[in-house]
Amino acid sequence: MLSISDFSEMCGLPSQTLRYYHGAGLLVPADVDERTGYRSYTFEQVEQAMLITVLRGTGMSVKLVRRALDEPGNALALVRQHRTDLLRERQAQDEAISNACEFFTSPPATRLRHAAERTVVSKLVPATPAGRERSDWDAAHAAVTATVQEVVRTVESCGGAVAGPPWQTVAAEPPEQKSRLLTGEGPHWLVKVPVTVDDEALAALPDDMEVQVFEAREELSIFIPGRSSMAKYGTALSRLFSHPLDAAYVDVTRMRHVLHDDGVETAAAIRRLDEPGEDQ
Repeated sequence: MLSISDFSEMCGLPSQTLRYYHGAGLLVPADVDERTGYRSYTFEQVEQAMLITVLRGTGMSVKLVRRALDEPGNALALVRQHRTDLLRERQAQDEAISNACEFFTSPPATRLRHAAERTVVSKLVPATPAGRERSDWDAAHAAVTATVQEVVRTVESCGGAVAGPPWQTVAAEPPEQKSRLLTGEGPHWLVKVPVTVDDEALAALPDDMEVQVFEAREELSIFIPGRSSMAKYGTALSRLFSHPLDAAYVDVTRMRHVLHDDGVETAAAIRRLDEPGEDQ
């Protein structure tokens, strides 16, 4: 039998770690003196300690390591799944680091610009949550992306071409959809894809896709890198509403979120104080 100090030295694990593994049921001593509480281990347990160290070195949790030891036939699959999870997490971290660098290299700033008239194909995004939770934003992002891809494929299959980055807006059109939005029933989002199409392509589009004319307008916009979130949306609104305008204001009813590969650009129409109000 090996004392905890000898076992600790042989395995390269601090005594405190061995006590933690004992409490977690991961590496239980071969014997514990009832009077003194001293722990003792066998030579055979050195291999188990080595395997635990190898698995913990991958970043696996104690719970996952215990499962791998309890299910040796499933251990390799668990390690491979853990590797997949780590790569996904690493990709998300790399994206976050890139976004953070961009924030401090070139902080998001509002800018005035002219948005030209264009033809767009519009489609409701089905089953999108309202966006109150972070998971809602992720689900909405996936649904919006899938709908944009569907519109692009359909337009191209009909002989048309995409003529610029797509955008999403609050699904407040047509009037019957606006009432569903106000009651919380949804859908909550609408995507619009700028296109170049002829009459033949227009006739071939399905009924759930509407061709519209986006009228030219002056806009105030701000680009924020990375995937959209409630915090980024709030930041964009704060920057847009605080931007000084001369005899004009930001029309929140005419806001759109232009979808770029590396971030989201929030843009809102500028309305002159003497301009009559109307929904678009």
